[in-house]
Amino acid sequence: MQLPTRFGCFISPAHRLGTDPHLLLKDDLALAEVLDGLGFEELWVGEHHSGGWSTLSSPDLFIASAAPRTRRIKFATGVLPLPFHHPFMVAQRAALLDHLTDGRFILGVGSGSYQADMHLLGIDPAVTRSRLVDSLEPVQRLLAGDEVSAVTDWFEMHGARVQLRPFADPIEIVVASAATPFGMELAGRLGINAVSFVAPTWGAIRAGQDIGVGRLPGQWRHLEGTAERPVDRRDWRLTVPVHVSDSVETGKREILEGWTFQRNDLYRNTLGMPLPGSDIAHEKAFDYTVEQGGIIVGSPEDCTAAITALAQRVGGFGCLLISLQDWAPPAARLRSLELFARQVAPRLRRTLWAAEESQRWVAERRAEFVRSSAGSHNSHLAPTAKGPNAT
Repeated sequence: MQLPTRFGCFISPAHRLGTDPHLLLKDDLALAEVLDGLGFEELWVGEHHSGGWSTLSSPDLFIASAAPRTRRIKFATGVLPLPFHHPFMVAQRAALLDHLTDGRFILGVGSGSYQADMHLLGIDPAVTRSRLVDSLEPVQRLLAGDEVSAVTDWFEMHGARVQLRPFADPIEIVVASAATPFGMELAGRLGINAVSFVAPTWGAIRAGQDIGVGRLPGQWRHLEGTAERPVDRRDWRLTVPVHVSDSVETGKREILEGWTFQRNDLYRNTLGMPLPGSDIAHEKAFDYTVEQGGIIVGSPEDCTAAITALAQRVGGFGCLLISLQDWAPPAARLRSLELFARQVAPRLRRTLWAAEESQRWVAERRAEFVRSSAGSHNSHLAPTAKGPNAT
């Protein structure tokens, strides 16, 4: 069974209102440096145009600014809503970003999530999936170096060709998949990779209601069923909030207030989701979401066990993306990332076993080594002459 061995963060980024957006943007850029220093492999950055919480409108510009601050980490658009953009411009910018990041760019795509964004652009939400299909294959072909001509009801291309070849060939393309088979089937058909969301960020509507975790095993089967080439679970990414602390109860206390505030202010009062308003209902929904695995929280040992259980539940996956939210205070968020990098990731990668095995081997023989050391010490102190006049 494949345990995740690659780790990253997935951010909208979503920040509660009341803090200078300029300073929050600086915080997000600094986060890229922190994650790079801790050894995380990927940072996914979203695109939104309304609602106040998510003010980053251009993930590609953010990535171009963050890349020179880092050395190893890869950057992904998380995700670029293809129905909002002409596919030729998407391919052009992807190729350029691949050069600006020295090959550390991943093109993450989707159909878009905020209906207010679609309204601003005059896009009918009912056509976003068909637009994603219309756009994604031409983008894939353009990045492969093909000449593309296409006429649709929303874009045209005539002998289009990207004149700057990508730095890394090919650029990895990943399509987002939520609750339905659509994204996984599209990924399988086009031979690209997929990122799935374990549960919605707002968790269960009410305690006892389905959050979608049980559908995850079927998600991979949808990709396999449409794939025309061999597929590997190591290429499958799962996104889930993870908060590492001293214990489950401590961790829950650190994030509950922030989770409840975001649920109320963003999802209920701004986006109009049918969420209950009472604190008791929110707390019950929170506890239920944690119990169902929609939020992973606890000590490093707790989180390692929960991620292992998730991998067993879905049949294995290769990359875990932490859905990083402003739920805990800044110091607790940073500590969570450090604990994950230092104690959770190495357990899942099994990079601790050699040192642990060496400790076990020495401990099992400690009595023998102590006796040997004592004998050597006594021998060293023993007199070497037999009398006062000996030479």
